[in-house]
Amino acid sequence: MKDVQDIVLAIVLLTLSAPLMLLVALAIKLDTRGPIFFVQERVGVRRRRVGRWIAHEPARFRFYKFRSMVRDADPALHEAHIEEYLAGNGANGSTKSRFKLDQDPRITGVGRLLRRTSIDELPQLFNVLKREMSLVGPRPVPPYEGDHYVATYPDRFSMLPGLTGLWQVNGRCDVGAEEMARLDLEYVQNHSLLLDLKILLRTVPAVLGGRGAG
Repeated sequence: MKDVQDIVLAIVLLTLSAPLMLLVALAIKLDTRGPIFFVQERVGVRRRRVGRWIAHEPARFRFYKFRSMVRDADPALHEAHIEEYLAGNGANGSTKSRFKLDQDPRITGVGRLLRRTSIDELPQLFNVLKREMSLVGPRPVPPYEGDHYVATYPDRFSMLPGLTGLWQVNGRCDVGAEEMARLDLEYVQNHSLLLDLKILLRTVPAVLGGRGAG
């Protein structure tokens, strides 16, 4: 049932957002040189039948977003920041770190607007149609972050990652690493169509309010 819900809603959302996505693509091309889309490997879930059961295991997939950074942006800056984030080392000795860099020099002018409004996430609807993601689920993580969660929170990879989730509607980038992992696990353990609907409805004001946006 969740698969059917995802596919139907993804088609509806893609249809409604198509004019906006065309405008965004044009704005990106006019703003800076480079591709329209940012494509990166993320860690998701592969579902495999074992006898009468369906087994879930971590698997990588190609993840799509509208490009919000300069062309050939160095990923090392974010990787180093994520290491600090997972360790709980914030700025100026604080034990709480933001998920996104506060002053990321790689972000373009158009990119800042896309991130603030989460419009850069719209291409992930194609990932939903390909059944690499769900509309609601744990956050899809890059491999250098996924290695940490596979070792410490393996249950996190028992279902498809989501375009939105409990983490996104409870502060997003302002949430610490442990709280983010707890929220993802809470969703995995309690997921239902009703919970999905509640999260989808809460996503709208969370995005419009810009709370915790990167």
